[in-house]
Amino acid sequence: MTLHLVKLCVGVESVDQLRNYIEQRQILALSHGLSDEQIHTTRMVPTRIDELLDGGSLYWVIKGNVQVRQKLIDIRVHKDDSGKKRCDLVMEPYLHQTQLQPRRAFQGWRYLKASDAPPDVTGPMLDSDQLAEMPEAMRRELQELCLI
Repeated sequence: MTLHLVKLCVGVESVDQLRNYIEQRQILALSHGLSDEQIHTTRMVPTRIDELLDGGSLYWVIKGNVQVRQKLIDIRVHKDDSGKKRCDLVMEPYLHQTQLQPRRAFQGWRYLKASDAPPDVTGPMLDSDQLAEMPEAMRRELQELCLI
């Protein structure tokens, strides 16, 4: 059974800013001969790893709403330089925009049942590339009007 994670995207003001951050991080990693894997490191280790890797995603809360998700590829448990347990959430570098879903602030991450996850934004006239190119304010307004 698929399970997801939801996490605040602290310090990020928009989906475009997150997308640019991911792209810049990949460019920097490749320029230094490093892997361009998209990794987010957390202190807490999920106990339901098998369910998360069965098609799960990390849903990002930006400015009080779940707005995008990234598909989880792997979850790696390790110890940092000081010997403390850490968890790397390895994700696709692609952002899938979702319908807005309000979320209150919280610390860390939370499990998100598949039935409670917001659906991806799609429309009969728009494909995912067109949605990605649309200005975020326009997408938000169209979504609030239930047009996409």
